[in-house]
Amino acid sequence: METEALEKAKVESWNGKPSGAGASLVGQSLTFLGFIGRSTLRQLAEMGKMVLFLFSAILWFFHPPAQVHLIIQHIKSIGVDSLMVVLLSGLFTGMVLGLQGYYSLSKFQAETWLGSVVALGLIRELGPVLSGFMVTGRTGSAMAAELGTMRVTEQIDALYSMAINPIKYLVSPRIIAGLIAMPLLTALFDVVGIYGAYVIGVGLLDVSSGSYFSGMEKSVVFQDVFSGFLKSLSNGLIITWTCCYKGFNAPPMATGVSRATTESVVLSFVLILVWDYFLTSVLL
Repeated sequence: METEALEKAKVESWNGKPSGAGASLVGQSLTFLGFIGRSTLRQLAEMGKMVLFLFSAILWFFHPPAQVHLIIQHIKSIGVDSLMVVLLSGLFTGMVLGLQGYYSLSKFQAETWLGSVVALGLIRELGPVLSGFMVTGRTGSAMAAELGTMRVTEQIDALYSMAINPIKYLVSPRIIAGLIAMPLLTALFDVVGIYGAYVIGVGLLDVSSGSYFSGMEKSVVFQDVFSGFLKSLSNGLIITWTCCYKGFNAPPMATGVSRATTESVVLSFVLILVWDYFLTSVLL
C-alpha cells in the first residue's frame, strides 16, 4: 500500500499537480491573493466614486441659481458653531507648546527663541491639523449624520422626485462653506495658541516679551503663512467632501447612519494627516 501511494504521488508530481499539503497550501495562497485583489478593486472603485462625487458637487455649484443663503447658513454651522471648541483647543495647545518648548530650549540656553518655535509649529503644522480635527469632530460628524438620516428616510429620493438636484442643494453649499470657514478658524487657532504660549512663557516662566515677539518676527516668513493657509483650505475641502460623501451614500439600514458617521470621521482624520505630509514635503 505504501509503495502504491508513493508511486501515485510521483505520478501526480510529474503531471504538475500538487498533492496533499502542497495542494492545500496553493489553495490558501490563491484564496488570499484573490481576497487582496477584490479588496484593491473595491477600494479603487470607491475612490473613483468619491472623485466623481466631488467633481459633480463643484460643477453643480456653478449651475444657476446660486444658493448663497445656504452657503451662509453652513458657514455658521461649520465656522461659528465650531468657534469655541477651536479657540479652547488652540489656547491649551499653545500653553503646552510654551511649556515644552521652554523646557527643551532651556537645555541649550535658547529660551529667547520660544516665540519662533511656537509660531512656526502652530502656523505650519499644528494649527491646520488640530483645527481640522476639531471641526471634523464637531461639524463633520453632524454633517454625515444629517445626510445619512436624509438618505435612510428617503428625503434625498424625494428631492429627486421634485426635480431638485440633491448634490447642488445639499452638498455644494457645504463644500464652499468649508472652504471659506476653515482658513478663518485655523487663523484664530494660531493666534490664540501664540497668545497661550505667550502667557506661559512670558507671564509664568519669565521669558522676555521683546525676545518672544522679535524671534517670531525674524523666523516667520510669508512661505510659512502660505503653507498653513493652503493646508487649512485643503482640510476644509477634505472634511466637507468626505463627510458629505459618506452621509449621502449611507446604506439604507438601521445602522447605516452610525456607520456613515464613524467612517466619515475616521477617513477625514487619516486623509488630513496623509495630505499634510504630502503638502509639507512639497512646500518645504
